[in-house]
Amino acid sequence: MPVPRTHALALALSAVVCLALAGCGTPGPDEEAAVPGTPSRAGASTGVSSPAASAAVRGPAGEPRAVATGLEAPWSIAFLGSTPLISERDSADVLELRGDGTTRVVGTVEGVSAEGEGGLLGLAVDDEGRLFAYSTGEDGNRVQRFELTGEPGALGLGPGETVLDGIPSASFHDGGRIAFGPDGMLYVTTGDAGDGDAAQDLGSLAGKILRMTPGGEVPGDNPFDGSFVYSYGHRNPQGIDWARDGTMFASEFGQNTWDELNVITPGGNYGWPVVEGVAGDDRYVDPVQQWSPREASPSGLGIAGGTIFVANLRGSVLRAVPVAEPSRSAEFWPGQYGRLRDVTVSPAGDLWFLTNNTDGRGTPGPDDDRLLAVPLAE
Repeated sequence: MPVPRTHALALALSAVVCLALAGCGTPGPDEEAAVPGTPSRAGASTGVSSPAASAAVRGPAGEPRAVATGLEAPWSIAFLGSTPLISERDSADVLELRGDGTTRVVGTVEGVSAEGEGGLLGLAVDDEGRLFAYSTGEDGNRVQRFELTGEPGALGLGPGETVLDGIPSASFHDGGRIAFGPDGMLYVTTGDAGDGDAAQDLGSLAGKILRMTPGGEVPGDNPFDGSFVYSYGHRNPQGIDWARDGTMFASEFGQNTWDELNVITPGGNYGWPVVEGVAGDDRYVDPVQQWSPREASPSGLGIAGGTIFVANLRGSVLRAVPVAEPSRSAEFWPGQYGRLRDVTVSPAGDLWFLTNNTDGRGTPGPDDDRLLAVPLAE
């Protein structure tokens, strides 16, 4: 039986337009790490540094409120109807958020090896109410499907069925975001697991965005016959979502030079490890925006109306990017809440985002980690 467990955003905007040629540096696994000497939480700043940027962004309205507190290295948010489900990376627990702000353990994913950036990562729920989870096992990363039993407030987790395994894993660069697209297919981001060359190898599942049916089969219209690979040449993508017109966006950790926001096209080669950031090389798809890893380290991504929201770890900021002008961006609450891992839109239309200060790389506050919610401007 699941064991009950109780877990008991001043506004700033700054325009960023990044245009530069990319470079490659010394390999480093710690792009998720906090900037040395930077506190996870700073005093709130006020004002709008760029009216042009603010006019282009439909941003949050008002101050965030805590929906849940006391979370332990939370990684992903998904919804079963109106019921929020949260993954905790290191414990491998799937949590259910109740109406009073407390959480309970729905179940624990078995066989999870939580080391470094691995563990229980992305969650997604299909139209049939089944839970899909991406996690690191002893033999690599895998995607599993679970039946959810019971009713909201007393949900249970049925046995796991593996729909895809053999995804290379390491203590860093595990990707891990999963989401159902508007076509009903399941999309999965994978990291290069420390082997950059694998990202260019179409025979490897590492450094890719994968596309599959909910049953774990290769769709007939995938860009490479018989392959789950939808796009390749990725280093460590951790955010995906779709605009209203079906355009797919993804956020990606760079190495030492550029983090990226990409428009994903079937069969596209995004350049890693040959290039990083904007390269101007016709062989590779350039990002629509890039940021210094120190200012970003983008993880989860969610789209609301015409705005892309990106949760940033090292940058400790929620960034907003207009779908119509994806070379622009605005920043919300820089430094105020520490490391941010995931962002999504709730069924009620509010913006929800997760802090990630208890993952061993941040400086937790007394209520960390938290799930925060804020309305969106009309």
